Amino acid sequence: MQTFAVYVDNKPGVLNRVASLFRRRAFNIESLTVGHTETQGVSRMTIVVDTDERGARLVEANLYKLISVRRVDNISRVPTIARDLAMIKVAAIGDARTQVMQLVDVYRARIVDINPESLVIETTGAEDKIDSLLEVLRPYGVTEMVRTGRVEMVRGSGAPRTASARGSVVGLDEADATGMSV
Repeated sequence: MQTFAVYVDNKPGVLNRVASLFRRRAFNIESLTVGHTETQGVSRMTIVVDTDERGARLVEANLYKLISVRRVDNISRVPTIARDLAMIKVAAIGDARTQVMQLVDVYRARIVDINPESLVIETTGAEDKIDSLLEVLRPYGVTEMVRTGRVEMVRGSGAPRTASARGSVVGLDEADATGMSV
């Protein structure tokens, strides 16, 4: 699996153009999340693709061909923090409700809605933790589930510096840590 952090202009149609690029190149997107960044007008896509190193280089090069793409970081080989969010609705009445509530505590999840016939559980963590919680809840009757997909961030002081397709260093404002202009 290869994970890309792709910074794009926050404009209509950008997501469609990025997704179309993957479709045209026959790459399957395993996970795709999009959200605002700390910079107004810029969104960040976290894209997880099942491909090898050669395919990753091809993906990165093709992403840079899109005008709305500002920066592409392949964060597959650097230390990162990855999380997924899920909300799971479980049919829980009587004794089952108490058992489900105990499981929620064990998994450090939260109950965000209580209804006479069901509970809605919110959990955040690694994908395998969420998969595990889901499996122990299935016997109680999972009636609905939604997951965000993976969001991932490089550990430490910031994103890796990468060269853009246009040859300049991107990802820094006007000066790097040494005070030199870029």
